[in-house]
Amino acid sequence: MADTLAVALGERSYTIHFETDSSASLAARVADLRAAGRRAVVVTDTSLQRAQAGFLFAAFGDTPVVAVEPGEESKSLAGFSRLLDFLAANKVDRGGVVFAVGGGVIGDLAGFAAAAWLRGVDFIQVPTTLLAMVDSSVGGKTGINHPAGKNLVGAFHQPRAVHISTGLLRTLPAREFSAGAAEVIKYGLLGAAELFARLESAALQPGSADLADVIRRCCAIKAGIVEADERETATEGGRALLNLGHTFGHAIENAAGYGDYLHGEAVAIGLCAAARLSHRLGFIGAAEIGRIERVLIAHGLPVRLRSPLPLPVLESAMGRDKKVRAGGIRFIVLSAIGAARTLAGVDPALAAASFREVGASS
Repeated sequence: MADTLAVALGERSYTIHFETDSSASLAARVADLRAAGRRAVVVTDTSLQRAQAGFLFAAFGDTPVVAVEPGEESKSLAGFSRLLDFLAANKVDRGGVVFAVGGGVIGDLAGFAAAAWLRGVDFIQVPTTLLAMVDSSVGGKTGINHPAGKNLVGAFHQPRAVHISTGLLRTLPAREFSAGAAEVIKYGLLGAAELFARLESAALQPGSADLADVIRRCCAIKAGIVEADERETATEGGRALLNLGHTFGHAIENAAGYGDYLHGEAVAIGLCAAARLSHRLGFIGAAEIGRIERVLIAHGLPVRLRSPLPLPVLESAMGRDKKVRAGGIRFIVLSAIGAARTLAGVDPALAAASFREVGASS
């Protein structure tokens, strides 16, 4: 029997389903939709289509499928337009349901297409990467990238359900698993010191006995934050805390060109920069920076840029971040391992110095 977790958002509430293999549950859901006269379609990527053909067929049978190229480059206006053409060609009406089957790119892209098509049709998240399972599939943030910055075009559109098949992680490439671990580490840093300690004791692996429990714990943390601040409007704290490491990380992705770093890799470097900024502000000590870097390295993640990126380009990208308010950036900083806060009015020189310490060039 599947384990479940509710995300309580009033009429937008939904359930996260945790199973080793959710193909039977998904097949039953598709059958119910068809019986009700509702059109289902699947959005995935070409890598997953090849690697998990059996899962896709077991879950969705002959449901129409569109597969985009994997990677951040697909989260573009061109990729968005292609999905709209697919929905039109398959005559998806207001009763239609879009299944987003893949990693964070697929969830963001398919979710945004569902949000825009006919001013909003239902979609269901079927995350297949660790990063998507613990983070991007929950919370209703959808969108695409713009040359000016990461995720600048999008909408809040909650899924109708999330189906997590932890067994799919056994075939996930090691680099992708590590990228997802960056988000798990983020959750430990921002609000779960015991989770961070668990990651310090042993690196999370696809074969870890408690992997499913760790995934559920991350989802529960995110669900609680989203329930309290669904649209990231809180003046202090709230949903913005989930962006720990992301202000720096998104700037790295933009400056390097989308696709050079996996999202989780950029976030890992961003966590190091955020830790250094927190230290410069007097909130944490050098020992905490060392602990954070050791955990990231143990999970196969970078703690510095592979090659220098120009600081002015990084600063420009950071200035276009979604968390900018009244012309200033709200940083998410650590007051301790397991506790984070939002902070406005940070001296830009401190952020610049933190960027230099992770490899930015002046």
